[in-house]
Amino acid sequence: MKRKWIIGLSCLFILFMTALFIYYFRKGDTSRWQVALGGIGASALPLLLLFAKKNPFNLPIIIGYYITIFCTIFLGSIASFYLKHNWWDSTIHFYKGILVGFMGIALYKLWVTEQARKSVSRPILFLFTLSLAVTASVLWEIYEFAGDQFFTHTMQRGGNKDTMFDLLAGTSGGLLASLYAVIRKPNL
Repeated sequence: MKRKWIIGLSCLFILFMTALFIYYFRKGDTSRWQVALGGIGASALPLLLLFAKKNPFNLPIIIGYYITIFCTIFLGSIASFYLKHNWWDSTIHFYKGILVGFMGIALYKLWVTEQARKSVSRPILFLFTLSLAVTASVLWEIYEFAGDQFFTHTMQRGGNKDTMFDLLAGTSGGLLASLYAVIRKPNL
């Protein structure tokens, strides 16, 4: 079931981003065709899960990933929501912090056997989940910085202030997912 969703969503998003790439490339809109090109790669990334022996991510996480792609790449960059709505950027970072936190919970369940989970303390689970979300936020900000240095010059319009708000939002989302993990630990 997950396999079909991954293939279907990946193909749908790849086609969508390819159409946007062609459209903006023909228009000569360098910034948007580059973003769409990146969207093709981001849309194809979950196809790598098909090669895993066991895919640790449930359907809500997989769908959540595609919501992230749609909201960041299409709505945020191509449809200019980042420019039109001041709250959009931080909201997306908050959402991504939650999503990566839940990905951390899924990885915890994959990597730590059910028997060993009983001896893992709540603070360790909390730190693992939060650290993953914070690391993802930092890596995203590095991506934005590199993108501005070499390509678009539109990802960090607010400079340091934008980066700090984004990191705070991503950390807050990760904090929520980590608290959920700690509360639900006996059932994980």
